[in-house]
Amino acid sequence: MKDKKVDEANKAKERTSLLKDKVKQMEASLEDLEKQVQSILVTIPNLPHDSVPVGHSAEDNLVVKTGGSMPSLDSSKLPHWELAKKYDLIDFELGVKLTGAGFPVYKGKGAKLQRALINFFLDEAEKQGYTEYEPPIMVNEDSGFGTGQLPDKEGQMYHVGVDNLYLIPTAEVPVTNIFRDVILSASDFPVKCTAYTPCFRREAGSYGKDVRGLNRLHQFDKVEIVRIEHPSKSYQALQEMVDYVESLVQKLGLPYRILRLCSGDMSFTSALTYDFEVYSAAQEKWLEVSSVSNFESFQANRLKLRYKEDGKTTLAHTLNGSALALPRIVAALLENNQTPQGIKVPEVLKKFLGFDTIN
Repeated sequence: MKDKKVDEANKAKERTSLLKDKVKQMEASLEDLEKQVQSILVTIPNLPHDSVPVGHSAEDNLVVKTGGSMPSLDSSKLPHWELAKKYDLIDFELGVKLTGAGFPVYKGKGAKLQRALINFFLDEAEKQGYTEYEPPIMVNEDSGFGTGQLPDKEGQMYHVGVDNLYLIPTAEVPVTNIFRDVILSASDFPVKCTAYTPCFRREAGSYGKDVRGLNRLHQFDKVEIVRIEHPSKSYQALQEMVDYVESLVQKLGLPYRILRLCSGDMSFTSALTYDFEVYSAAQEKWLEVSSVSNFESFQANRLKLRYKEDGKTTLAHTLNGSALALPRIVAALLENNQTPQGIKVPEVLKKFLGFDTIN
């Protein structure tokens, strides 16, 4: 009888051991399946807002507003890359020598114009209640994931492999990630931030007339505005940001148009995006200089960015906009303001530059 009980106990131990092994295998399978599901979930783009036009490409974007006066230039008009050479403002060849195509060197009055635009944009943002930040220009994987650059755009960013860091494509990434894993109070809204940074994009740059001069670069300067908003106020905030960017373009005296992007031309993360384009008179084409977007809770969900109201914790809404990207603004300013006596400087930049004309 005793041997029988021992035998039954041993068999029970064997079954228990087998069950434990099976549980471990099933847990490992479950973990693997959860990772697979998560890897699929993070590739699903944001849902477009109801007002987004249905379309497949830039051809289907909707022009919602135009403004400014078209400049009248004679047949001797020069594109900005020739003007830059004529007035010794930008050295594209030197940039190729130092780094490669898409990395221009600004010099003399060209460098001063860059600095003037950055100061003008930051000063204007401060007047509108944006707090200025000077963030790092490299971020980690968590930051790239939080704003949606990873895993969607890893091939478009410069990667520092040894340290596993990424050069930022826009100040949106580090500035928005300031609020990663943060719980705000409803009374904290609106949160308004601005930052100037250089920006780095691998996808920019190739060959042909559409990428000549400043039209498309691997490195460029930009002032960004970021807002964290209560969900009930985010579309009001989006309109305020659009109005603000429009005021910058107007103060620079540039002809512009505002487009509502169609579903096929919006970014992975956006629910609604407005693009700003300025007219380049010598090239006779429209150049994109800003995108202003509402991401609703898409980024906040990845960032775990929440707010507390009436005892409940809810995802916030995030927005950002270029205010503004410099290269194509500079291209349009040089081309549109050229005269036989030199290039006229917009009134709002004169106090930063100390001169009225580039000659």
